[in-house]
Amino acid sequence: MKKKVEIAERKPSTCTFQNLHRASLAATKIYDQKLSKSGLTINQFSLLKTINHISPVSVSDLALEIRLDRTTLVRNLKPLEKAGLVVDVSPKGTRNRQLQLTSDGIKRYESAELLWQEAQEHIEQQLGKDNLNTLISLLFQIETL
Repeated sequence: MKKKVEIAERKPSTCTFQNLHRASLAATKIYDQKLSKSGLTINQFSLLKTINHISPVSVSDLALEIRLDRTTLVRNLKPLEKAGLVVDVSPKGTRNRQLQLTSDGIKRYESAELLWQEAQEHIEQQLGKDNLNTLISLLFQIETL
């Protein structure tokens, strides 16, 4: 049987993608753990946050804003709509959906925002403000490649 590798023994991969992927999974775990009390994942929270700030918003504009393809976005919106947190407010008969948060969606977003802030602060404490700012800058550069 193979011995489990301790975290302290782990080394970065020579593959940039592998390192980014591992970091993304680790960050997702931190945010999801902090947000668990709200019943939201970080992906759901991010959607609520964006819709709250730019609503009403079409699915296409929301996809552009969060940089996610429409198919994945629609799949991620379904549980939020089913839970009564997001609603389509477009006039009947129109093809372009206009999304906004329901009153329950606003309440859930506002209560989850405090938990999200805890996750933000946790990551900043672990990395330090300067390192975090460098990381954000580097990630943006990668996104624009």
